[in-house]
Amino acid sequence: MGTRSGERSRGPKCIAIVGPFASGKTTLLEAILERTGAIMKQAATGSGATVGDHSAEAREHQMSVEASIATTEFLGESMTFVDCPGSIEFAHEADPVLAAADMAIVVTEPDEKKIAALQLTLHRLDELGIPRMIFLNKIEHATLGVRDMLKMLQPTSDTPLMLRQIPLRKDGIVIGSIDLALERAYIYREHASSEIAPIDDDDRAREVEARFSMLETLADHDDKLMEQLLEEIEPPRDAIFDDLAADLREGSVTPVLIGSAEKGNGILRLLKSIRHDSPDIEATRERLGLQETDDTVLQVMKTIHTPHGGKLSVSRVLCGTLTDGTEVRNEKASDKVSGIYTLLGREQNKIASAQAGETVALGKLDDVRTGDTLTTGKTPIAPLIALEPPQPVYSMAVRPGDRKDEAKLSLGLQKLAEEDSALGLEQRQETGETVLCGQGEMHLRVTRERLEGKYQVPITTAPPSVAYRETIRKNTTQRGRHKKQSGGHGQFGDVVLDIRPLPRGSGFEFTDTITGGVVPKQYIPSVEAGVVDYLKCGPLGFPVIDVAVNLADGSYHSVDSSDMAFQLAGRLAMKEGLGDCSPVLLEPILKVEVHTPSDATARVTAILSQRRGQILGFDARPGWNGWDVVEAMIPASETGDLIIELRSATAGVAGYRASFDHMAELTGRLADAAMNAQGKAA
Repeated sequence: MGTRSGERSRGPKCIAIVGPFASGKTTLLEAILERTGAIMKQAATGSGATVGDHSAEAREHQMSVEASIATTEFLGESMTFVDCPGSIEFAHEADPVLAAADMAIVVTEPDEKKIAALQLTLHRLDELGIPRMIFLNKIEHATLGVRDMLKMLQPTSDTPLMLRQIPLRKDGIVIGSIDLALERAYIYREHASSEIAPIDDDDRAREVEARFSMLETLADHDDKLMEQLLEEIEPPRDAIFDDLAADLREGSVTPVLIGSAEKGNGILRLLKSIRHDSPDIEATRERLGLQETDDTVLQVMKTIHTPHGGKLSVSRVLCGTLTDGTEVRNEKASDKVSGIYTLLGREQNKIASAQAGETVALGKLDDVRTGDTLTTGKTPIAPLIALEPPQPVYSMAVRPGDRKDEAKLSLGLQKLAEEDSALGLEQRQETGETVLCGQGEMHLRVTRERLEGKYQVPITTAPPSVAYRETIRKNTTQRGRHKKQSGGHGQFGDVVLDIRPLPRGSGFEFTDTITGGVVPKQYIPSVEAGVVDYLKCGPLGFPVIDVAVNLADGSYHSVDSSDMAFQLAGRLAMKEGLGDCSPVLLEPILKVEVHTPSDATARVTAILSQRRGQILGFDARPGWNGWDVVEAMIPASETGDLIIELRSATAGVAGYRASFDHMAELTGRLADAAMNAQGKAA
């Protein structure tokens, strides 16, 4: 293989901060901003003063609910950090950010309970091909030795985890770290640079062993280094740093650094590693498949609707230079940039231009959406990334508290959906409901708070109606006669209908066996229209399916018969006949695939069974170490809050996909409850 170039990458960088919920990502961002001088003092999460959690909803719930952008400088170089939410309900925020970022810092802690959540993060990075390093946070709370921690975490990663540092302990307490590349010890100081310290004999033995393990990992990709290790030749330090950078950029290893974001420990070493090892914009362009061009090209990472400044499109400049007022275009339209800003949380700093590598917010690009690729060229560029919103797992019906606010609600939902790709909106004609769909109870709670706070639209919510249907079990023949006499022409229509059930899934079938013109041909479609109209709401109060109706006989009046008279006659025959056909309620059954850590599979199957689910089986989840896929059939009525219980049983990481499978009969107490609820709604 030979050695690879590890020359320090240059130019503005964009770094995504990702990792499990409550692992300390926002705290790490604060520590970085304090250390680089972007803020005067690091604020504690929950204080309401952090740069990362600047929205009202984030502060209310003391958790990140959207990606937050902050640009700072370190040793003269521009770095933009994007703090991405850790909760699985807001994880989709990271995808458009990661696509345009140079690398990711994965923040986790030495806690076995976080392993499944960490695996979600690392697996997504593998899918997107994003280089990453791990910042093992809260090292002062670690109860395991560092090698045991690495063994615990390794199953979450497809690439080898490689220690860059080991903790320095005194009386069992972590007081600093030893950098394995520099062979240097650092004593931590809270919110200040660490002090260099000598390495005593006991720690030296640990350092030598850990360093050799690091070099062995690097030698897997460097033949010259392998020869040096075999011949017991000390490799040059510069070559080691080159290998560290090259392996990170190629994604062949995942370096692990340690520290404490809350105390500001390990931050400087992390920043220096990013500065030296991170890929640059050229590597990111190559990863995205962007061909060389003389035009300026941008990738949109996030959309923000601000209360006073209007719409902002947070974008990474992939190549070229962008100036204010420049026209940019996507595949659908073109817009002129109205303001270029760097961001520090909610703060905006207007600048005249942005060069390749910079991450900036662009003002008032009305036809631009998250995930778009923009160009200043005359020919649009197809999006470099394909964003696929995750399938909804939780929903609620919404309506404005005051009917006059319907337009405001529609506009607010439209803007929220622009900001949040995982928000789905359905207009259900059958029930007249506006149904909001998302990734969980907290996801939709935050959406409601934004509607009511940001857009001043109070709303009421309710569980969406279940799409019950009804069908029949028996045949019948029924006459329907509509006769009305008043001044002038009367109304007359007379039909005889044969009604019978069809196999499940057949739908509706209408035929006629009229002979002798007892019902003129021009009125037969009217009879069918009357039948169909009644089937919209059968004797149990729900749409009727899987029914065959045959027009067998009837009579007409040469003067009083009309389309409307035969339509009403057909409807009357159905109304009087269906009740004699043993009507029965049907409920929709969904096929679900639940993704769960293997140690929670038994709990998941129990939850599904308790919700009338029929377990079809489970198997190992392909490509996921320690995960299963559980397949089941479950009534749609049982899935309303299913995701809440599943995540409660799996440390917040389970997910599922659902699709309609069939309709099944529902009788007894549950059927009575559904019909009573329908009667009250009507």
